[in-house]
Amino acid sequence: MSGFTTPTAAAPQAVQLHRRPAATPQPAGPWSVEAIQALLDKPLMDLLFEAQTVHRQHWPAGDIELATLLSVKTGGCPENCGYCPQAAEFDTGVKADKLMEVDEVVRAAQAAKDAGATRFCMGAAWRAPKDRDIEKVSALIGAVKGLGLQTCATLGMLESHQAQALKDAGLDYYNHNLDTAPEYYTDVVSTRAYQDRLDTLQNVRSAGISVCCGGIVGMGEAPVHRAGLIAQLANLQPYPESVPINSLVRVPGTPLADSDPIDPFDFVRVIAVARITMPKARVRLSAGRQQMGEAVQALCFMAGANSIFYGDKLLVTGNPDVDADVQLLAKLGLNGHRTQAQEDGAKDGAAHHAVPCESTCG
Repeated sequence: MSGFTTPTAAAPQAVQLHRRPAATPQPAGPWSVEAIQALLDKPLMDLLFEAQTVHRQHWPAGDIELATLLSVKTGGCPENCGYCPQAAEFDTGVKADKLMEVDEVVRAAQAAKDAGATRFCMGAAWRAPKDRDIEKVSALIGAVKGLGLQTCATLGMLESHQAQALKDAGLDYYNHNLDTAPEYYTDVVSTRAYQDRLDTLQNVRSAGISVCCGGIVGMGEAPVHRAGLIAQLANLQPYPESVPINSLVRVPGTPLADSDPIDPFDFVRVIAVARITMPKARVRLSAGRQQMGEAVQALCFMAGANSIFYGDKLLVTGNPDVDADVQLLAKLGLNGHRTQAQEDGAKDGAAHHAVPCESTCG
């Protein structure tokens, strides 16, 4: 019919799929400093998304492990670690005390357990314990395990036979931090070598004790040194089961007291990259939380931190108190983690365990 045009069917519209950015593929071999630096340099929102994606592939959402740290032997350390108020040569007001008695430690451990902690970490300010010290600490380990808590110790450098003795006593974790990258280490401490720390970690591994090992940021290091620290940790074979990330607590009287504080977002980046490079490790938000505030801590949890020190003191420096932590976890909808080993122990009185620990000392 004239004047009538058959309508033409509309061309089909192309459908565009908006895909989430893929996670950065992990290198087949060891993590290079360059690869880790590239992660640290990513836009923050992209980095957080990637870290949270990796985190949820390996850990339950909202699961936060609670651990308590007690200084069982304070002060008088012959090392000159620039961050540490327990070094004998620094005038920080910290007095040297002898090793605590078993009953004192048990009371503190029971209080920590009653407050919700599942791991109890014991720190002693030694360069390297003597064999007689190991015997005394072994008694502490046995007493704490008798309460149904996981145990961790940080005592300084260990010989292989000492590590084995601690294993025989029932120690679950040993903390010995690398502190920073190898090339920056001598700017922080000169009384021992980086290799000394690696040798202790090897002795701990050979004894069958799980490793807790991390570092400190905000000590005046360059960003490449933060990448270098994470590279050292991630390339350990295997990488640590527990990785404490500390923000320097600037203590008057220590050589690093005047260090510029790390930018909070840079600290969050370190947490995120630790999670991406060590996906199955407990990444612990450790020293310095008191100065961070709730918002920065929340970003750290988003970045993959899933463990905190719980209590009002870390060795000799302040920490958010228990009530503040309970309130923060409740605000964020996070849950304190109760280990399966502790569940089993509650049922049958068993005192065997295993999971992670840390500190700014060790």
